[in-house]
Amino acid sequence: MMRERLARVTIALGFIVATSTAGYAQTVAITGGKVYPVSGPVIENGTVLVRDGKIVAVGANVTVPNDATRIDATGKWVTPGLINALTSLGVAEINAVQTTVDRSARGDSGIAASFPVWEGINPASTLFAPARNDGVTSVVVVPTGGLIAGQAAVIDLVPGTLSDMLNKAPVAMVAQFGDARDGGSNARGEQYARLKEILEDTRTYARRRSDFDRAQTRPFAARRADLEALIPVVEGRLPLMVNVDQASDIDAIMRLANEQNVKLIVVGGAESWKVAARLAAAGIPVVVGSLNNIPQSFSTLGARQDAAALLQRAGAKVVLIGNGSGEEGFNVRNLKYDAGVAVAYGLPWEAALRAVTLTPAEMLGVANRIGSLQPGRDANVVVWSGDPFEFTTRAEHVLIRGREVVSPSRQDELMQRYKSYPPAYRKPGN
Repeated sequence: MMRERLARVTIALGFIVATSTAGYAQTVAITGGKVYPVSGPVIENGTVLVRDGKIVAVGANVTVPNDATRIDATGKWVTPGLINALTSLGVAEINAVQTTVDRSARGDSGIAASFPVWEGINPASTLFAPARNDGVTSVVVVPTGGLIAGQAAVIDLVPGTLSDMLNKAPVAMVAQFGDARDGGSNARGEQYARLKEILEDTRTYARRRSDFDRAQTRPFAARRADLEALIPVVEGRLPLMVNVDQASDIDAIMRLANEQNVKLIVVGGAESWKVAARLAAAGIPVVVGSLNNIPQSFSTLGARQDAAALLQRAGAKVVLIGNGSGEEGFNVRNLKYDAGVAVAYGLPWEAALRAVTLTPAEMLGVANRIGSLQPGRDANVVVWSGDPFEFTTRAEHVLIRGREVVSPSRQDELMQRYKSYPPAYRKPGN
């Protein structure tokens, strides 16, 4: 089998390190599959041709060079790699062990806009392999905590250092409003007023930097590093990703974003379906899950599993994430199941595929590299045994930047370990 032929797996210091000669092949051709480019119509018996980590051709009549490494996808489905747009992958290994958690900054009065969460990523995390093996090739790593939590980044799940993994950073400024805010004891009106003050102070600071340096300005609502980090937000170059659930809170954040001319992304959005038409009219993307409809707080009383379908029917831009337990960390791999549940609750299949590939890439400004199968894009490609949103479907080949990344997860290693009995063990009856 190609995965076994190309992979060489070693175990070092308790972590799984994978290397693959497929990553160094100059040309790879995935042939005979049912290809879903996402950016265009499905291609029956299609070919995806990869050279030097980039897609160079996609179609039904692609000429395959003689020296190409071939992956036979006959009877299989071929899609872009999945993108999970809300994770703590690499910055939270074991929640109960604080030294392995790097997703939150202390901040100043709940403001940590200058916090670059990706700098704390552990490239040796044991949680990368399970996500990768289930077709997730890129993730958005987001900070948590406070009113303004910090900056998010897109990483590709390739083995190596942070420099190897980083796709783009920052891609969004992350904030939390209402009950979604960690330790959110402040009244909503106070949160709203503080966000407004900080954004307005950022504009003033950007105009009067030299005066600030000479101590000729009034005190600002945030420290200098945080104001600097927020300048791209108030200038409309960096979206503000707000974790917010209650419909009235979403309405408040939309009004603030409109007033401050800020690009907004709604995350969580348990009750976003109630204001779906307004979100669609404003062109605001909604990052929403489909697994959980059990209210966790007053703000999520209106949670429902068909929220993505209702948003899509209203014309809103929908990005699917997991909203079940642990889905921001050790269950990032469940993204394909989240999409399948969304389809079961009314989201069209094609919309679900777009919601875990091209739409998140567009939302975060990386669609020129990932999210679709078209020439010039990074070769993040998955060959599935069938419909990727069916429960029993497996990701048979996962290519990231043209390299087939093969590594058994910790779960795989444990399964193999306990398949073998200890030498002195005697089965009952023997």
